[in-house]
Amino acid sequence: MRGSASVRTSLWFVALAVVCVFFADLTISAHDPWGELARLFSGLVTPDFTQSDYLVEALIRTLAFAFVGVGLGAISGFLLAMVFGSRIVRTFCAFIRAIHELFWALIFLQFFGLHPLTGVLAIAIPYAGVFGKVYAEILEETDPQPRETLPYGTGSVIALLYTRVSQAWPQLVTYTSYRLECGLRSSAVLGFVGMPTLGFYLESAFAQGHYSVVGALLLLFYVLITTLRLWVRPKLVPLYLIAAPFLLGSGLPIRWQNVTRFFTEDIVPAPLRNGDGWEALGPWLMELLSSEALPGIWNTLVLTQIALVLTGVLTLLLYPIGSRHFTNRLTGPLGHTVLVVLRSTPEYLLAFILLQLWGPSMLPAVIALAVHNSGIIGHLIGRRSNDHTLRPDAPSGLERYTYELTPRLYGPFLAFLFYRWEIIMRETAILGILGIATLGFYVDSAIQEIRFDRAMVLIVITALLNIGVDILARWLRARLRLKHTAQSEP
Repeated sequence: MRGSASVRTSLWFVALAVVCVFFADLTISAHDPWGELARLFSGLVTPDFTQSDYLVEALIRTLAFAFVGVGLGAISGFLLAMVFGSRIVRTFCAFIRAIHELFWALIFLQFFGLHPLTGVLAIAIPYAGVFGKVYAEILEETDPQPRETLPYGTGSVIALLYTRVSQAWPQLVTYTSYRLECGLRSSAVLGFVGMPTLGFYLESAFAQGHYSVVGALLLLFYVLITTLRLWVRPKLVPLYLIAAPFLLGSGLPIRWQNVTRFFTEDIVPAPLRNGDGWEALGPWLMELLSSEALPGIWNTLVLTQIALVLTGVLTLLLYPIGSRHFTNRLTGPLGHTVLVVLRSTPEYLLAFILLQLWGPSMLPAVIALAVHNSGIIGHLIGRRSNDHTLRPDAPSGLERYTYELTPRLYGPFLAFLFYRWEIIMRETAILGILGIATLGFYVDSAIQEIRFDRAMVLIVITALLNIGVDILARWLRARLRLKHTAQSEP
């Protein structure tokens, strides 16, 4: 019964995505897309590491922003997890994590400028919301029995540390390590808004047609992600956290009057700021909704739905290369490497590259979102398949895939896919900064026009849209009895 419900739900999602295709712009408009792709591939296989000065600087800055941002996010998230039972705290965490790091960066750029604080807060704030939710979930799943063995009068903080935190410590460490990998991707992408991380140098190299330098930067980033577990050792983490703030670089001094003006004037709706009164606020909001918000929401939903279903299709095709039931000693490491590359490439970065190759349309965004997220879920499902023991006479090849493993894994597959739904929505919105007409496009346009009041309204709408999708996804997981929590991520 549950299986048939999952299949019916899947078919509804596929049908909706097919309908969305007719409303999406998926054309390739570049003059010579395949020639450009060939030149990019040539650069990837012939990387130029001679630009050692800024290659090293790009990596150091990327690491520094990731460690400081994730470190602050983890500490703040742990404190929020302590009081996560409060509805106010849960709502606060949901709101701040629903706003993408690049949106936070665009906000802080307006009054901090290209100061390291901009990049650090852009990562730390949404990550605090994520850590708060996930840490709370991990702690809730621990055994409450040890609490009863403590002496009467033991403080709540001491009790928490000695009972729940001690039990959950391995899971907390594992999840924090995964978020560090995410932080490296976020840090790299911050370069596209001017922060001195890998994305900044990558964009510059791409604009100049230096594809060999692009190849060198990408290969270094992949090596950094792949070897994460080798050099991020528990004993070394404190050293990294101490050193990272000194490696962020410097920026122009912060002018705090700009901060005050931003919050007291710039983001105040124009009718109120100009003295037109509250009666003028309604028409102003209606004009903003009709001309920008509603078209942005529509395109965001269309693109998200197509990307979500394509992610699911690619995941079902990719998970066997990460499963011991379909690979051997030779193909296993190769499949693992492919999945690492796919999940390590930030959606924003891949969409940027594909836009340069294929021209402006939704197609680069759809492919980028599907490739990245299928790499993540494919890795998870492949790892989950390794927990299954097949009978000695189990079929091999296509029959093993079709009849033995995929039916057993379909529930976890849908659970992971619905969990990534809200994340895909966040990424879809932010890809508008690249010129695709999602909500991020209108946010970026408003900021470029110095209309911060309109930008903030659109950012809040984006956050509410993401929260709505997250609620819907959790409802579907509960209805289909799909067991999955955020800490199940790699």
